[in-house]
Amino acid sequence: MSTHLNLFTTATRYDLIEHARNRFAMLLVVFFIPAWVSLVYLTIPRRAAPFHLASTGERLAPAGNELTQITGALNAVTLVTGFMMFAATFTGGRFDRRLAMAGYPRTHLVLAKAASMVLASALLAAYATAAMCVAWTPKQPCLLAAALFCAALTYGAMGVVFGSLLRRDVEGMFALVMTSVIDVALQNPMVSSGADNPLTRLLPTYGSVQAATAAGFSTTCAPAYLALQLLWFAATALLGLLAFHHRTRNALPRPSRPGRSVAARPRDAAPLEAPRAPTAGHEPNAL
Repeated sequence: MSTHLNLFTTATRYDLIEHARNRFAMLLVVFFIPAWVSLVYLTIPRRAAPFHLASTGERLAPAGNELTQITGALNAVTLVTGFMMFAATFTGGRFDRRLAMAGYPRTHLVLAKAASMVLASALLAAYATAAMCVAWTPKQPCLLAAALFCAALTYGAMGVVFGSLLRRDVEGMFALVMTSVIDVALQNPMVSSGADNPLTRLLPTYGSVQAATAAGFSTTCAPAYLALQLLWFAATALLGLLAFHHRTRNALPRPSRPGRSVAARPRDAAPLEAPRAPTAGHEPNAL
C-alpha cells in the first residue's frame, strides 16, 4: 500500500510542479479570470434579459451584465483549465512515455493527472465565484461554484485529449478557444437568440450553464444538470484515458520467442539445400 501511495504522490508532485512552471497559465489564473468577469460586469448593459430557464422551468429576467458574467466566468474557467491540462500533457508527453516504458505504472500516472486536474478545477471555480460575489450576490453561491467546477473538469479532460492527439501547440490552443467560445456563447440569451434551441442541449457545458444560471437567479436547485455535466466529464475523461494510453504505449518490437531465430525466414523462400559431396575430378580448392 505504501509503495502505491509513494508512486502516486511522486507522480502528482511532478504534475503540480509542471503546472507551477507554466508561468503564462499562472498569470491567466491570477489576472485573466477577475479581469474578464469584471469587464463583463462593467461594460454589458444592466437592462433586464428575460428568458426561460429549462433547468427550473421559471421565467427569469436578470440583469444582462450579471447573466453575461456567469457565462463569462464559465468561459474563463474552461479556457484556463483546458489550457493548463493541454500544456502539461503536450510538453510532458515524452517524459510520461519514458516513465511508462521504464516500468512506472500508468495507472498512477493517470491518477496523478486526475488529482492535479481536480485540484486546479476546484481552485479556479472557487476563485471565479469569489470574483463574481464582489459585484453581486448569487442566490446559491455553492451551486454556482459546483457548476464552474464541473465545467472546468470537462475542459481539463478535453485538454488532455488535445494534448495527446494534436501535434502542435497552436492547434491545441485554437481547438480549445474555439470550442469554449462557441459552446458558451450559443447558450447566452444576451448573445444568441437561439439559446433555448434544443440543439444547445448537445453542447459540452449545457449542464453547467443551466445549473450556474439557476444558482445565480433562482432558489431552485438543479442537481440533475450537474449530473449531466459529470456525464460529459466522464465521457471526455474516457477519451483522454484512451489517448494517454495510446501515447504512452511501448513502440519497441516484441522480443522473439525462445528457440526461434530473431530474423525469421520468409515463408516463400526456397528451402536451404545441404552441401553436395565433391565428385571425382572436381576436388575442392585447398586453402
